[in-house]
Amino acid sequence: MKGFVFYNDDFSPEAIAESGQCFRMTSPKEGVTELVALGDVLRISDEEEGGFRFSCDEESFEKKWRHYFDLDNDYGRYREAVLPDDEYLKNAVSFGKGIRILNQDPWEMLISFIISQRKSVPAIRTSVERLSEKFGKPIESELGRRYAFPAPEALANASEEELSSCALGYRVPYVRGAARDVCEGRLNLSECSALDTGELIELFMREKGVGIKVASCIALFGYHRLDVVPVDVWMKRVIDDIYGGELPLEYRNYAGVIQQYLFNYARLVGLGRGE
Repeated sequence: MKGFVFYNDDFSPEAIAESGQCFRMTSPKEGVTELVALGDVLRISDEEEGGFRFSCDEESFEKKWRHYFDLDNDYGRYREAVLPDDEYLKNAVSFGKGIRILNQDPWEMLISFIISQRKSVPAIRTSVERLSEKFGKPIESELGRRYAFPAPEALANASEEELSSCALGYRVPYVRGAARDVCEGRLNLSECSALDTGELIELFMREKGVGIKVASCIALFGYHRLDVVPVDVWMKRVIDDIYGGELPLEYRNYAGVIQQYLFNYARLVGLGRGE
């Protein structure tokens, strides 16, 4: 079987696919994960002895996917820094070993997390996929035809009826408004990377339909600001029930990583301290 085999005992494509940060990454069967990102299609298959076979050559892996999956970052140091008496977090990082914060396209994150409001992860995936199939460019691959995430122009010029058909509901004007702001230069996603984290979040909150949670998700997953903690209903429960209203300050520089372990554990396992 063709492809490049990569070895890393702190990388789990299936765990990442379920972690709620990427909506076009799925595991159709055990040991296989498929992804549409960066205008490309990728399949990752588990190999023996802890290897992962990427459906690309080594050059593509090094140029595109190593950075996308943040594979040069040592996530073990985040787990090792967990306070010894923090039993819930120790369980969460053990359960979520292999999760990494992806370096995703800010444009895709802007639209995806506008869509995410008041939706479950499966429902978000459905809307994002419909949007891509209707407005994205086709990509021919070994996995068949897939569709790239739509360009800003495609969504800016879409009618309300077309966008509504993608199960966007009340989010239609927010999606179209953000697309038009990008197309017309009012929101320059490349220049945003030069802003400090507070300015970045404030800028996105000026967009209609973007509150603090969505802006924080864009900062963490689109700009890799690892100090940002998006607080949704799951994280609010964790922060209130487990930590008495505030995450420990010891984690502040990489709080976004800690958040991802906690969110994943709370959603898939539960809030019980002893679980």
